Amino acid sequence: MEFGICFKGFVSPERARSLVIQAEEAGFAYCWFYDSHILWRECYPAIAMCMEHTKKMRFAPCVTNPNARDWSLAASLFGSLAKQSGGRFDIGLGRGDSSVRVMGKKPASLARVAEFTTKVKAMIRGEEVLYGECPEPVKFPWADGYELPVHIGAYGPMALKTAGEVGDGVILQIGEPSIVKWLAEQSISAGKEAGRDMDNYKVIVAAPAYFGSRDECIEATKWFPAMVGNHVADIVEKYGSDSGTVPASLTDYIEKRKGYDYSKHGQSDNPYLDFITPDIVESFCVLGEAEQHVSKLNELKAAGATQFNIYLDNGDEENIIAQYGEHIIPKFRT
Repeated sequence: MEFGICFKGFVSPERARSLVIQAEEAGFAYCWFYDSHILWRECYPAIAMCMEHTKKMRFAPCVTNPNARDWSLAASLFGSLAKQSGGRFDIGLGRGDSSVRVMGKKPASLARVAEFTTKVKAMIRGEEVLYGECPEPVKFPWADGYELPVHIGAYGPMALKTAGEVGDGVILQIGEPSIVKWLAEQSISAGKEAGRDMDNYKVIVAAPAYFGSRDECIEATKWFPAMVGNHVADIVEKYGSDSGTVPASLTDYIEKRKGYDYSKHGQSDNPYLDFITPDIVESFCVLGEAEQHVSKLNELKAAGATQFNIYLDNGDEENIIAQYGEHIIPKFRT
């Protein structure tokens, strides 16, 4: 199992540099950044900066979307970061949640997500590409054949299908092993049905981790199920809560959900947290002492997870990285 860390854009440049250096030394393989350019600072300058202070760590947005940038600009940006880092750049991709909804815009369709994936990958390889926003084909004369890994964030059945059919991995924002297994199997099955080789397909679990007493851990991470609930609410609105599309364990907890404040997306001071129970927080996150983390991560690995990406949004970041480097990552080295 690989390990990653994930930042929001409010981390100072000095601290971001320090944390990625510490994380690489601790054995973390990935560093992800939220790509939500209004709520937080633009992530790509920070990624470029952190690349210069690391040697092995891979970097990626978690997640970008097809509607934030012209596709040729996005491809040029991604290809440039891959080139200057020696091939250490991936992307996470979604329909566009906080990045576009905070402006009152609608997320991209899944067909657009799939087209963005194939067209941007092709541009970065150096192929001539024609896409909807541009009447003339685009070809980068500097491209050198880099194969951009694209990992697609998904919950609903059609998003999972899209991730399996065109993605190199799926990002699951939840740390509940049974739900991870249920979601990952759908994505992998869709890829196999499309005739793809899924042996190296990544299943990336993105969730907070925290050390301490039960009460301390729950208080630090209760924002996360609210963020997950916002995505689940979209699925329930589309398919209904009794459709069998998603497990009852994932839909039941949002019954008392009253709303969501996108200006407080993924933050502990979001006013809509009353429906979150301690059991849900424990289920969705990785909490407690080191041995509890190891036990939960073994369950996630058995459920199909290939990477655990820690949302470092709860405070105590240096300690979390240090604990993982000393007590947890060595347990998962093959």
